Amino acid sequence: MGFFNALNHLLNFFLPALTMALLVPTLARLVWRAELKGKAWSGQVKWSALANAGVLVVGLVLTGQDGAVATYAGLVLASALVVWWTGLR
Repeated sequence: MGFFNALNHLLNFFLPALTMALLVPTLARLVWRAELKGKAWSGQVKWSALANAGVLVVGLVLTGQDGAVATYAGLVLASALVVWWTGLR
């Protein structure tokens, strides 16, 4: 496997984490506009991306495969917890 092929695999592995990190804080601002008005969107995205990347790695280690439904459920939970922790608690 060449460098660019390995880079492609790595980026595709972390793409769901980045997608959820962008979507959840953005959609939360539509639902809880007043509560999240003074909170930094970029900080929520950053912490959510880090938490989601950790969930993907732990899911890969525990299940032995990429793309397990439990791992994707963990992504949703991690993103929601980060939005709650950084803005709604």
